[in-house]
Amino acid sequence: MSSELMDALVVLEKEKGISREVLIEAIEAALVSAYKRNFNQAQNVRVDMNLETGTMRVFARKEVVDEVFDSRLEISMDEARNINPSYEPGDMVELEVTPKEFGRIAAQTAKQVVTQRVREAERGIIYSEFVDREDDIMTGIVQRQDPRFIYVSLGKIEALLPQSEQMSNETYKPHDRIKVYLTKVEKTTKGPQIFVSRTHPGLLKRLFEVEVPEIYDGTVEIKSVAREAGDRSKISVATDYDEVDPVGACVGPKGARVQAIVDELKGEKIDIVEWSSDPVEFVGNALSPSKVLDVIVNEEDKATTVIVPDYQLSLAIGKRGQNARLAAKLTGWKIDIKSETDAREAGIYPREDVFEFEEEEMDESFDLVDEEIE
Repeated sequence: MSSELMDALVVLEKEKGISREVLIEAIEAALVSAYKRNFNQAQNVRVDMNLETGTMRVFARKEVVDEVFDSRLEISMDEARNINPSYEPGDMVELEVTPKEFGRIAAQTAKQVVTQRVREAERGIIYSEFVDREDDIMTGIVQRQDPRFIYVSLGKIEALLPQSEQMSNETYKPHDRIKVYLTKVEKTTKGPQIFVSRTHPGLLKRLFEVEVPEIYDGTVEIKSVAREAGDRSKISVATDYDEVDPVGACVGPKGARVQAIVDELKGEKIDIVEWSSDPVEFVGNALSPSKVLDVIVNEEDKATTVIVPDYQLSLAIGKRGQNARLAAKLTGWKIDIKSETDAREAGIYPREDVFEFEEEEMDESFDLVDEEIE
């Protein structure tokens, strides 16, 4: 083997990040296999490569025995001691058996092994790079599509955007630049396979992290996300800083921040509401933009009954129940919406405890007025 191959291994080590020692070991193992196959040999052999000169030799390893039964694997005591008088039964003797044609075979085999190892190493590097990007967003370029997938170039590899993860209000054309959410990175026999999404709620969350510095630095926290991709979404936000308005920070000056996200999602409507540990307040906020009169909480069933003005009922429920459905996903509470009229007829609004409390306050105030008059 020429020293040119050794130089090539050094270059590969630098460019591809593949250890030269790993490649050498792989080449030696492949050459042993090639020797046995091409020269019809079954001996226990090893290949010795000289990294300085680029030469290599093949050695057959034979056991020293008193009586030889298989000359390919054994050597007699007399023959062994002709080589070295110190050999004893059970020792291993190495005899050089490098064939004349081995250089050409070795070069072909080495080329195949190096090519295969480089391919495997590149796949491993790509997998390691992208597996750390799961649950993150990347910008890709649409390449092509078939009935099942849209193929999105992420630079070193093409990602798969399944039909189920495509937004219904979008059309994808070759060379379009889109942001995608990495949902899964798999290691396969053909290399890493990456699946991406445009409908995942995580995409909305990551977009807000990119557009809103307060979310990126942790000043404002996204508590929950509910999304019906391409149509409408809701997110709840909170902060531990009294001087920070979490909703205002997400909306941005003149709505610039949220508008950038709406544009990226091709017009998807986004409601931003303030999170609260109090389910009454949180559920009321989540049903925005409708006005809420009261929220009755059933802790045991994790359910709520929400009372809204009659004229706000359709707004609270939303088109095809979307607003109520998203609010339930956002809060994690079941939501039953009733109009004020229905609630009064059912006797659940206004609540008696609240009414009695207000009535007691009024009685006390009248008593104070009477005392002052007297």
